[in-house]
Formats: sequence, structure tokens, C-alpha cells
Amino acid sequence: MSRPIYLTQDIRRIEQAAGNVSPGLMERAGAAAADLAAKLLPDAGKDVLVLTGPGNNGGDAKIVARILQEKFFRVSLAGNTEEIPKDIRWALVVDGLFGIGLTRPVEGDYARLVEYANAQSCPVLALDIPSGLDSDTGRVLGSAVRATHTITFIGLKPGLLTLDGPDHCGLVSVADLSLKDSSVKTDHGWVAGPSPFANVLKPRPRNFHKGMSGSLAVIGGATGMSGAALLAGRAALNLGAGRVYVGLLEELPLDPGAPELMLRHPDDALGLDLDAIVIGPGLGDGERAETLLGAVLASDIPCVLDADALNLISENEDLRKACARRGADTLLTPHPAEAARLLALKTSDVQADRLSAAKNLSGNLNAHVVLKGSGSIIVARDGHWFINTSGNPGMASAGMGDVLSGILGALLAQKYSGESTLVLGVHLHGCAADECMRSGAGPVGLTAGELIDPARRIWNGWLAAGR
Repeated sequence: MSRPIYLTQDIRRIEQAAGNVSPGLMERAGAAAADLAAKLLPDAGKDVLVLTGPGNNGGDAKIVARILQEKFFRVSLAGNTEEIPKDIRWALVVDGLFGIGLTRPVEGDYARLVEYANAQSCPVLALDIPSGLDSDTGRVLGSAVRATHTITFIGLKPGLLTLDGPDHCGLVSVADLSLKDSSVKTDHGWVAGPSPFANVLKPRPRNFHKGMSGSLAVIGGATGMSGAALLAGRAALNLGAGRVYVGLLEELPLDPGAPELMLRHPDDALGLDLDAIVIGPGLGDGERAETLLGAVLASDIPCVLDADALNLISENEDLRKACARRGADTLLTPHPAEAARLLALKTSDVQADRLSAAKNLSGNLNAHVVLKGSGSIIVARDGHWFINTSGNPGMASAGMGDVLSGILGALLAQKYSGESTLVLGVHLHGCAADECMRSGAGPVGLTAGELIDPARRIWNGWLAAGR
């Protein structure tokens, strides 16, 4: 089952509702954290430093300290640098300085405590969220603890999963404190993965033919950029599209690496009986590209808009309006800079609140959106949102977005909904990269084309599990 993700305001609502019927919430949080802390320590009698702040996290930390003392660990409490004992080799540091309510930069002596924690060679356990990390956005507020482990209470928060969060949280575990959100209305998201869509996965019957898996056109590949469109086409073939036409602006007779791809003039490709379209990989920015994109947006065919298609929309009001008017599923796959252009913002503004940026893009353009990056944000047209946790730094290489577009196009062609296509496709893309890294092919030197075979294997596994 997919795990929920809560914004700070929704965690507060749950806490408030629980406070009326469930006393001892802080005690349970402290006990759960102490249990994990004890597992991280090699044996009793070791030295533990517990950093305590002014709020509820500080209260949780003091409970952790008390319980660890009862378990015969030597515990030192410190709320400032002067209280830290000298010349002790810590076996564990517990970060209880600041929790999810932090909204301003960590400064002064608290910043020095963060620096001290980060300088230790032992495990660092953060309570709820590493101090200095914005729980809703994953932004570092001045400075932030780099934990090896984080135990978060009630449920996951976006800041643990996106932007700088994964680099600061280490291994994340959830202590739900036996609370449920059913007593209060909350607007939460979900961790991306196949489980929410297990009932829509479509294993193939034996009586199957290629016409049942749809026809896809990939439009792009201007002069010098044909590889982008061909990568998308190859990915689509391997993820099950029945027919894949590649409408190249740069004419090539054949893709020798994938002779199954049917190369066409772009106009001819768009004139075929299609189930889905991918436009943008290597498309370029000329008048010809605008005309082709306008034709796609004017159609009632589900489509994926990537790369140059996104840049053209950001520069052309008519194209933006055409996108917003579409009734068919439209999938947008911007990286932060592309999202910034679409929103007329700075890239730093987009990164400062990735979830809000993705929601605004989805609403403005009437589209399903993935804002790519560390912890990709997925927002469906109906407002459902997800954060993807698969993938690794090896994906920061040329062509990765083209492969993703091809995967998405293949799923659209096979009649998956826009929402399920985007969540499944983005997660699958990251899982393929993770499999490559486990095999030693990454993160350094991982290439986009290497993801295609593992993506196919993983997808077939998901389908088999859904039978």
C-alpha cells in the first residue's frame, strides 16, 4: 500500500484532533525514537549526546534521553554549545533541536550545534525531521543537520523526500504513534509507486495482437538532435507500444539500433491513426516546431510534452491557451528551469517550493505534471499529488528525459490514464536507474539508453504480479 505524505498544516490538524482523545503523544514519540536509538548503539554504556531545542522536538528529545538512561546508556543533554561535554567520543547524536514548525533560518548558537552534529563520525538520529530542513519543501533554512537516520512521527513529510531532504535525512522510518487521519480531513499526497494502481495494470491475455497495444508517434529530432527522438522511440518500443512512428525533422532512412521504429515525415506521422503522441525531444524552436506543436495541441489525442515543446509553450501565449483548452490527457515533464520559464519565475523560486510550483503548472495548463529532480513531484490534473523516491544521481545525464518521455508515451498508447501513466512511468524510470546502479553501471557514467532494458524487466514484473 502506498504511504501518505502530509504537509505541516495537516500534521497539526491530526495532532490537535488526537490531543483530545489520545494523551501521551509526546511520550509515545519519545519512546519510539528511543527504541530506534538503542538499535543504533552497539551496546549499553556508550555515550549519547542529545541536542534539545525550545519546542516540542526538544520535549521528545528529553524523553529519549530519559529512556536511554534507563537502558544504562551515558546520556548528555545540550541545548547550547557550552553544555556539550568536552573530549567525549559519541556513539550517537540525537537531533531534537527543531521540528516541522521551523520557518526561519537556523542561526547563532543553534547553527553551531548543527555544525557540531555534522562534524561527528557517529550515527546521527533526527527526530521528526533534521533540524534546519523545511518540512514542506525540503529547503535548507540556513544550515541543517545531516542525519544518518530520521524517525518521523505520524507520517511522511514532503521535505524528507524532495530537493535537499534526501541528502539530509539518511534512512527514514515512520512512527505513526497509533494515530490515524480519519478523525480529521487532510489533504495529503502519496509516495509514488505501482501499489495505488495495481488494479489498473493490464497483463496481456494469450489472445493478444499488436493492435491492442496502441500506436504512438514521437515528433522531434531536428538537425543534430535526432538521437533524442530515437531514444524516446526505442524506450516506447521496449515498454510495449504496438507501433512506434518517429516523425523526424532531420530525415534518416533507418535507426540501425532499432529497425522496428518506423521513421516518417512529421506531417505523415501525425496523419496516422494514433493513440498517443510524444512531442518535444530534439524538436528545436523554429516556426516548423511551433506549427507541429500547435497541431498536436489541437488534436484530441493524449500527448506527452517534453523538452523543446515546453520551451515553445512558455514563449507562445496561443500555445499555452491551446494546451489549457485540451480535453485529452496532457502530460508535462519539465525540469526546474523549464518549469520556471512556464511559470515566469526564477529557477530558485521553483526549487524553493517544488510542490506549489507543480500544482500551479498543473492548474494553469490543465495538465498532469511531473517536476523532475531529486524527489520528483507529480501532480495529476484532478489535484492528486505524489513524490517519487526512486532514482539516483546517475540520472543527471543527457537523454534521460527522452527515455522517460518514451516510457510515458508507451503507457498512454496502451490506454493507461494520464495520472496512472505519469506515476507509474516516473517511478519505473527511477527504478530502472536504481537497478543499473546496483549492477555497477552507475551512478557515474550511467547513460540514458542503459535504462531501457531494466525498465522493461521491471514493468513485466509488475504486470506478472498483477495477474
